[in-house]
Amino acid sequence: MKIFHITFVALRNEPKAKLLKKDISMITNLNLRSCILAFTSIFFILINTYLYAQEAASESSESELNTELVTAGETLFKNNCQVCHEVHEQKIGPALADVHNRRPVEWIKSFVTNSQKVIQSGDEYAANLYNEFNKTLMTPFDFSDEELNAVIEYIKSETIKGPPEKEVAIVTEGTGQETAQGNAISTTTVTVFLVILLLVLVLILVVLFILVSVLTKYLKEKSQLSKEDQDIVFQTFDIGQFVRSPAFIWVMTFVFTAIVLKTVIDGLFNVGVHQGFAPTQPIAFSHKVHAGDFLIDCNYCHTGVRESRNANIPSVNICMNCHSSIVKITGATELSTEIQKIYDAKLNNTPIEWVRVHNLPDLAYFNHAQHFEVGGIQCQTCHGLIEEMEVVIQQENLTMGWCIDCHKTTEINTKGNGYYDKLVELHLETSKNPMVVEDIGGLECSKCHY
Repeated sequence: MKIFHITFVALRNEPKAKLLKKDISMITNLNLRSCILAFTSIFFILINTYLYAQEAASESSESELNTELVTAGETLFKNNCQVCHEVHEQKIGPALADVHNRRPVEWIKSFVTNSQKVIQSGDEYAANLYNEFNKTLMTPFDFSDEELNAVIEYIKSETIKGPPEKEVAIVTEGTGQETAQGNAISTTTVTVFLVILLLVLVLILVVLFILVSVLTKYLKEKSQLSKEDQDIVFQTFDIGQFVRSPAFIWVMTFVFTAIVLKTVIDGLFNVGVHQGFAPTQPIAFSHKVHAGDFLIDCNYCHTGVRESRNANIPSVNICMNCHSSIVKITGATELSTEIQKIYDAKLNNTPIEWVRVHNLPDLAYFNHAQHFEVGGIQCQTCHGLIEEMEVVIQQENLTMGWCIDCHKTTEINTKGNGYYDKLVELHLETSKNPMVVEDIGGLECSKCHY
């Protein structure tokens, strides 16, 4: 600012004719640069306006959706469909994004309720889909028409939102454990806005630099400047002095403190969280082979899941139920190293010391039977796609916030259960939304902490 003040004083004392003759080219060049910068700024503003309009159009499309249907459809999708399907990624079945535009709604409903009937009817699209995914049979779902509409509405909503940013798994060296690192979610508009803001700031700095350079050059040619003004005009940038300045020290201290605090807070929030934990087991048991390839029901090995708080870790006898028969049928004379460990444990009457993967703290009460048998929650909802895992990994973080989010969104299946009749009646008096776990006390502290 001092440069601009000195320039103003110099120009005020300069004869007009001399000023025009001496500095006409300087002013012309400055105006040319200013015009270029102005047009560049307008260009970026127009781009931002266009992108904002695109985002507004997307938001407008979302506003046309039925919010209640989307909420109900999300619950139905996660509890029934997500085992085999994702909206934006191919899983066991195809990605479902934009399926409402690819196929008629009635076709979708028919396929969901009885896919084999549609395939056997000679429908070319259904037959190609069946063959493309290795002739995998799709489970028929006894959904009502309203429930099917809700699922389709949810898929429409997720299609409009677009695919989420993926998490990157980082393997901790020396431990063999994976930790999921999620990228911060940001919309296109926010990202573009920040980029444009940065560009505008850079342009402003460039304009200021040009102005200061031109004015400094002009002032250096003046011979009537005071000693104080000359010191300012002819000063040079001293990086050492800048680094020692109080302002620079304060900024760096603030940044350092903020980073340390952020690191400490993140660390405290992750105490006791073992998401990504995948320990090496005493026997290299593959869930992909047993639950995936051979379709062995999870409940066969984890016997307590239907009637107990714990799912139970399988004993040696459960392993031998199958493996002793397999040896007899195949007539094998030599066992693999891993299967031999099962026979050794049986022979020595010693338990297999499996390493527990999913382990809640003692202060939290969780009942498998209540969730699986009564609530109808599938294993994959909490444990991930176990049938695809060679080595079991803790898929979710299993924090209290994660459980609460589930209780807020999971709809209770009250059909045919007289226990809920009065509760449903009372709920419908105050709300039009489906009754979820939260509505029957699912967020009360004493439910999980006793």
